[in-house]
Amino acid sequence: MKTWDLKMDKAAMAAFLTQEFTQIADDFEIVDVSPPFFTMALNATTEHLRPGGTVSGPTMFCLADVSAYLCILAVLGPVALAVTTNCSIDFMRKPAPGRLLCKMELLKLGRALAVCEGRVFTEGDETRPVARASLTYSIPPVTS
Repeated sequence: MKTWDLKMDKAAMAAFLTQEFTQIADDFEIVDVSPPFFTMALNATTEHLRPGGTVSGPTMFCLADVSAYLCILAVLGPVALAVTTNCSIDFMRKPAPGRLLCKMELLKLGRALAVCEGRVFTEGDETRPVARASLTYSIPPVTS
């Protein structure tokens, strides 16, 4: 398993999220940064639910996407223009309202693309994922 050097620690990533994404920063908590893994939490409240009391797919997608983004930035540094180019997500079981965790792994970091894979869990039941996601990000060219 490849290990990565960190360019941003937990505090730097939280500050970046607050500065660049004020509209969603309060929804997320960075739990752990241990490359190649990155763990983030989201408290799924009533605003994140579908009829029937399940956490919505877009909410789980958002958690996976933000987790992948910050997982990449932890190694790459603060690059605001890195963007999602592909995401495949499998919703595996119905998560209950409450705290969701996403454990994301950086699989590859190239010059133009980064690939991550993660699992979303209901906190307290980290043995049974509620979703699995694979994401590819486009990395802007480095300018000197």
